[in-house]
Amino acid sequence: MAAARSIASLTLGFGLVSIPIRLYSATDSGASVRFHLLAPDGSRLKQQYVSEQTGKVVPRDQMMKGYEVEKDQFVLFKPDELKRLEEAASHVIDIVAFIPEGAVDPLYYDKAYLLAPDKRGGKPYALLVAAMRESGQCALARWAWRARQHVVQVRAIEEGLVLQQLLYADEVRSLKDLEIEQVEVAPSELKLALQLIDQISTDRYDPTAFEDEERKRVLAAIDEKIAGRQVVASARGEDAPQGGQVVDLMAALRASLGKPTAAPKETAPPARKAAGAEADNVTQLDAGARKAPKRAARSTAPEAAPAPRSRARK
Repeated sequence: MAAARSIASLTLGFGLVSIPIRLYSATDSGASVRFHLLAPDGSRLKQQYVSEQTGKVVPRDQMMKGYEVEKDQFVLFKPDELKRLEEAASHVIDIVAFIPEGAVDPLYYDKAYLLAPDKRGGKPYALLVAAMRESGQCALARWAWRARQHVVQVRAIEEGLVLQQLLYADEVRSLKDLEIEQVEVAPSELKLALQLIDQISTDRYDPTAFEDEERKRVLAAIDEKIAGRQVVASARGEDAPQGGQVVDLMAALRASLGKPTAAPKETAPPARKAAGAEADNVTQLDAGARKAPKRAARSTAPEAAPAPRSRARK
């Protein structure tokens, strides 16, 4: 897992106490396996937005956002109009209440962050952690972050503080809406179920006891393709390999060693052969002289041809 990097420097407001803190993401997005969309030739694909009416690509600077009020009827907003409606970012997480530790249903949990003390924040940070542990309470706070107002829970765990973004009530569905049938349970059935629960119960949740089996399968398949050199280079520029070409370093080196570095020399032997034929018949010297310019054009060594002529005159 990559080293933790702070996202922001904030202040946690606890009454009249201000605790300087640093915010860290509690999850590692780099741990997930991501695939890129490529064309058949191995080049990357770019996303474009096309007008349903004209079929033409619409540049981003010409796009607008619309809220659908009726079927195909929209209220339009320009980017600057939406910008004015955004919540102004705040560097203060303002605690408004303390509630029992288990009072928030995990159904309302959204993204989690880790909080660590910043410079000169160690003592008040440790005090808040100890107080929440001792009281069995967690904090509810308001926080403006990334153009939105959030309700958050700040709770103490063994190592420090966790900030948990909470969903609003209208963002969470209720089981009551599903109209689940209420069925009577026999006492004997309940007794057996309780025995089964007791048989496989543990005192705590150990996240290391579980692994993402699908991720392991995908990574194993990727390793197999790498081992078989089935790696396609994305076409970038004129010198990039053609799409679908397997990158093999040893093959590329061998091909480079066998690549000619000068003009082809196989044209020289035909020139010498033609000169030899002319030596057998001195009367063709004039014809050979007329052909000489063509041989010179084809050969990289035109001076090699006159030698047989002098021997033929003897």
